[in-house]
Amino acid sequence: MARKAKFDTAEAPLRQATPAPHWETLRQGDRVRVLLAPGFEANGLVDAITADHSAVWIDFDGGRGRTLLHCSDGVDIVPRES
Repeated sequence: MARKAKFDTAEAPLRQATPAPHWETLRQGDRVRVLLAPGFEANGLVDAITADHSAVWIDFDGGRGRTLLHCSDGVDIVPRES
């Protein structure tokens, strides 16, 4: 018979679940750079954003699709300079 195992798991999220302060300046229609990992980035357009600015829909340039990014995903979204 199997025993009940109790695992001591951390109750805190793995990544910060609060958006960076500059995410609050993002608006629908803004041109942005998405910093995915060191040396990897993609450009796109903000399609939608949640009221608390914790999640952003980005429509990537070049037909690479639309995706939902959350502040805990480990990516950064910064406005593109015109």
